[in-house]
Amino acid sequence: MKKWGIWIGLAVLLAAGVLSLTLSRKQPGPVQPIAFSHKIHAGDYKINCQYCHSYARRAGVAGIPTVQRCMGCHKITAADKPEVKKLQNYWNQKQSIRWVQVTSLPDYVYFEHAPHIRSKVQCQTCHGPVETMEQTKEISPLIMSRCLACHRSEKASIDCVTCHR
Repeated sequence: MKKWGIWIGLAVLLAAGVLSLTLSRKQPGPVQPIAFSHKIHAGDYKINCQYCHSYARRAGVAGIPTVQRCMGCHKITAADKPEVKKLQNYWNQKQSIRWVQVTSLPDYVYFEHAPHIRSKVQCQTCHGPVETMEQTKEISPLIMSRCLACHRSEKASIDCVTCHR
């Protein structure tokens, strides 16, 4: 009887994962305070992810660029565009932008971008083709089975304490 409970539990988890993946592909990303286009920045202009997300090389999170970083280009570039004018407003008021988080992991997962960058894992491996997105969204949930599959294929550690501390 216990075996059936385990199999039913696994089937429910699998179905939830498939449903989550299906819904996340169809759902738009969260509405942001400024309509930022990764398609323009990372796609059309080929700005490297780490230029804006500079903490990725050295911290647990990739980080969000400061208004100052954005204004480095937008003091001149596209200064007449409505969304850039919103950015300039934040700059003039000395306020940071309260971006809505797109990707998250559970608190019990320990993750750092730095070792993945050192191993030359492309950002798109986990975050999808962000350079094609007008509105950033989570393409596929960051779930353990995905991480394990990648770690196995790349012969990276699958020891539990690598990600769970």
